[in-house]
Amino acid sequence: MASVLLDLDELVAIDRDLLLFSVERANLFSFHFRDHGARDGSDLRPWIEREFARAGRPLDGGRILVLCFPRVLGYVFNPITIYWGYRADGALAGVLYEVKNTFGDQHGYLVPVEDDHRPGAPLIQTVDKRFYVSPFLPIEGSYRFRLDEPGERLRVLIRLVGPGGDDRLIATQAGDRRPLTDARLLASLFTHSWVTVKVMAAIHWEAVRLWWKGAPFHRRPDPPADAVSLGRSVRPDPTNPGAL
Repeated sequence: MASVLLDLDELVAIDRDLLLFSVERANLFSFHFRDHGARDGSDLRPWIEREFARAGRPLDGGRILVLCFPRVLGYVFNPITIYWGYRADGALAGVLYEVKNTFGDQHGYLVPVEDDHRPGAPLIQTVDKRFYVSPFLPIEGSYRFRLDEPGERLRVLIRLVGPGGDDRLIATQAGDRRPLTDARLLASLFTHSWVTVKVMAAIHWEAVRLWWKGAPFHRRPDPPADAVSLGRSVRPDPTNPGAL
């Protein structure tokens, strides 16, 4: 279990029914509001609903699904957390990408979904990069996302594109959906439990390699004053539907 996909409306039941996974309490695996959103420990749903409403896509109590790493023995680092926000009628309203850096900063990119989006069709979205994630990546550029609505299998593709259209970074995440049970949690403790530690170590190791190679160094600016930026959805190219 590298990531968990949680329905925010089911957190109380998850906390009650599982022995090894807790919400807002210490455990082998846990989920805490202060790791996300406003990061002040307040309930996550109102914060997400406010951001969707500001983007002109009110959820009106619809489902919110979150894909993230859980805490393992109290530790977590989420380079990116993804939220799918649904309207009360079940239609997807938009996707919120919550990006963090290793300095403790965070910024969100919210992309509304077009009203005529076909359920089950891949989502292709783009946002202007406004947030510092690495000393070796300039602020200028854009992110391009291609992802699915959560189903039995999930795949996320992220491209960081420079101002000239060159690829600066390509990242993917893919996995099969499995029930969240104590047995699976216990098994993952010995297989995937330290994935966030590995992610943090890999980030710093890559930074050392780039520094050693003489890559340009970009100083860290202050994070954007606004917590969330808006992006836009892109229609697939009918001649190349798999392109991003």
